[in-house]
Amino acid sequence: MNALAASVTVQPGFWCECWTQDLNNPEEEPVLHGSTGAYSPARADRWIAIALRTISSALDADASDQAWEWLRDSRIDTRRALLRNEPCSVTITNGPTRVTWAVRPVLFLPLATCQCP
Repeated sequence: MNALAASVTVQPGFWCECWTQDLNNPEEEPVLHGSTGAYSPARADRWIAIALRTISSALDADASDQAWEWLRDSRIDTRRALLRNEPCSVTITNGPTRVTWAVRPVLFLPLATCQCP
């Protein structure tokens, strides 16, 4: 192993994504709307919770109920899955749109730094 490889340390974390899909056009691919890295299960879970709280007032009644059901009752199941390092997702359907927040465990590599003269 060379010196560079020996000095690289990875950090476990989670990759979080938000996808939508138009249910009226099932042949269309889902669209990625946002993604972020989280270094703990709590931060990954919080990312979903903040998104759901932020959009809940703009959702139709059924989708709002789905969002608040997850926030009240199912969020703990998501946190437990993340603590076990398992991928998980939360999906709500608002009219013809399916919105999915997906979280999966990853290993983050440090970014390279330039040692320029």
